[in-house]
Amino acid sequence: MQREQSVSNHKSACRFKSKMPSGKTHDAVTFFFTAPVFAAAWKFTENFPVSLAVAVAFLIGGLMFGPDLDTMSKQYTRWGIFRVFWYPYQAFFKHRSRWSHGLVFGTFLRVVYFMGMLTLLSFLAVYLIAVFTDNNLPDLLEYTKTWRQIGEFVRVNIGENAFPSVFIGLWLGAASHTLTDIAGTFVKTGKVSGFL
Repeated sequence: MQREQSVSNHKSACRFKSKMPSGKTHDAVTFFFTAPVFAAAWKFTENFPVSLAVAVAFLIGGLMFGPDLDTMSKQYTRWGIFRVFWYPYQAFFKHRSRWSHGLVFGTFLRVVYFMGMLTLLSFLAVYLIAVFTDNNLPDLLEYTKTWRQIGEFVRVNIGENAFPSVFIGLWLGAASHTLTDIAGTFVKTGKVSGFL
């Protein structure tokens, strides 16, 4: 009885998975729309560095920073040795939930998660450097000052809207993934799956 239930669940999962576009399809959609995303960004901003930032972020959002980081996927494996970075994310978020694939929350939560992990890793790196060089740990104000300097460097060299532009690019790249999943499900089943 239990084995029959397990086989039934596996068949159900395989049918659902076969309704979704493949990793190759998602990659093709990302590459196909990169130039139009750059053109649209240029149309709105007439600023080459900002338009380039949006297009590059779109590529990263579609190829490495998209919704499928919550499972073993091409997006996940492209992180190489740094994929360990995404283990807690996978453990916390259910695959294809509104929190990972959602148009509203998905990218925002990945950016918050990524920035939090980056902050923790930078704290760890500073701590290890201080321990091995017998130096004092910098205080929070020094640490914050360094992050501000990085932010100022980006704003001066890319533009005042660099960070929102990167977020928009990441969001569009991830949205292309989710919308492709919705379209693929509709074509194969006639039903629209909700990822909002």
